[in-house]
Amino acid sequence: MGERLIATNGIKLWSEDFGDAADPTVLLIAGANTSAFGWPNEFVELLADSGRHVIRYDHRDTGRSTWQDRARSPRSLQEVAADAVAVLDGWGAPRAHVVGFSLGCTIGQVLALDHPDRLLTLSLLAGAALDVDLAESTRCAHSGEPTPTGLPAPRREILDLWADRATPARSAEDELDRRIAELRVLAGDALPFDEAEFRLWEQRSTAHAGTTSQPSAHGHDAPVPTSRAAELAGVSTPTLVVQAPLDPINPPPHGRHLADLIPGARLLEVPGMGHALSGAVHGPLVAALLTHTA
Repeated sequence: MGERLIATNGIKLWSEDFGDAADPTVLLIAGANTSAFGWPNEFVELLADSGRHVIRYDHRDTGRSTWQDRARSPRSLQEVAADAVAVLDGWGAPRAHVVGFSLGCTIGQVLALDHPDRLLTLSLLAGAALDVDLAESTRCAHSGEPTPTGLPAPRREILDLWADRATPARSAEDELDRRIAELRVLAGDALPFDEAEFRLWEQRSTAHAGTTSQPSAHGHDAPVPTSRAAELAGVSTPTLVVQAPLDPINPPPHGRHLADLIPGARLLEVPGMGHALSGAVHGPLVAALLTHTA
């Protein structure tokens, strides 16, 4: 395992790898405002021990990557997607199996459109298609109106928890408790919620970043134009879409909708999975990824 700080477009991106560099490379792209540690060590190590060279990295404005003044550095999510290409360049990987979770799912779609030559396969977990406007879906969740796509809006419970972030936590322990409460809702109630497991992962994440401050930069980034969803019809990268049936942000049939937009995409539903990488779903997910990237 090694670490690399990759310079690109005036910033630096922290990254690390697991496994044998001679094995097929898998690039893990985390969700919004989440560092590399959004992929738990146990999940990454299981994938690496199964014969994959795994790379994970901190999005800009998370972890040990460069944090920017958002007022002075406006940007789009399409620029954030280019960071993934820089990480591959930094590790000397001409092509990789790309796995994206949540926002990483959005970035994965952009990579398939703009950098298809860098992708061996694409796996999209717990995400939404490019024609889903999260801000508009959130507005519809509050107003009770149907979303423009007709797909389910995020659950109010998770939106209310996000709104609570505007109030600063009184202490580091309060911030950790708040994150655990949010993860409990994200994970869903089909599987037992292992609080100790998630607390350990959040402690690792904050220790890595050196702060308990919750990043929020991605919420200010210009979204990918929903019109780009039409381009997904031209994607030829072998694609796996993983639907989390208990996902409170992108519940079914978001996964089916996304898979229908990409020719030949395969849809997999992982029983009990929510919008979180609970230890109980590591085995089924890794098994599916190994099959898809074989």
